[in-house]
Amino acid sequence: MLRLVAFDMDGTLVDLVSSWQAVHEHFHDSNAEALGAFLAGAIDDEEFVRRDIVKWRRHAPDLSVFDLERILAPARHVPGARELVGGLAARGVRTAIVSGGIDLLARRIGRELGIDYVLANGFRTTADGRLTGEGIIRVPIRSKESVLAGIQEQLGVPPEETASVGNSEIDVGLFRRSRIGVAYRPVDAAVRNAATLVLEERDLAQALAPLLAEGTAPSRGPPSEPS
Repeated sequence: MLRLVAFDMDGTLVDLVSSWQAVHEHFHDSNAEALGAFLAGAIDDEEFVRRDIVKWRRHAPDLSVFDLERILAPARHVPGARELVGGLAARGVRTAIVSGGIDLLARRIGRELGIDYVLANGFRTTADGRLTGEGIIRVPIRSKESVLAGIQEQLGVPPEETASVGNSEIDVGLFRRSRIGVAYRPVDAAVRNAATLVLEERDLAQALAPLLAEGTAPSRGPPSEPS
């Protein structure tokens, strides 16, 4: 029986390669240097976010979360996302976003789609919403499976009753904590090879029938926020 589906966000639920990159592009800048250092293991998640914020504040010293919400406002969920999440909810399946992306966007997408739980990364701010320069890491990029494991433990849902949907190598960890791994328009061989289902077309709703075929819960109660 399928009781929980976890989604990546960037490139999976929304038409952005990266919500972080979208902010850099707004400022006509790039985080390529920090990304290279992160991928090489030279810096951790916290330092990666800190370097991003440093770059943004060079362009906008008083940058606030409200500014970031406006920058990310054009981002929309991918075709079929609403149908997939709604179809799962109708069968009693819990849904979650487990994303290394920006929480401001993840929360909005979660509200729009009716997703039960949203976990993504954010920012420490002053009382008036300005960024202090430090990030809040809720989803370590290299260990997203640990976050999914926490949700599973909170809800009492084992990996055998879980599916995950992602598009890149960093989502393979989610697949390892799931019986079903859906690679949506995969961008690398690692996620493609780890998946049990690969969707090439730009229509996330195509995952609904295969997931429902795996068996779903008959009903659901109100969600309780995982701690």
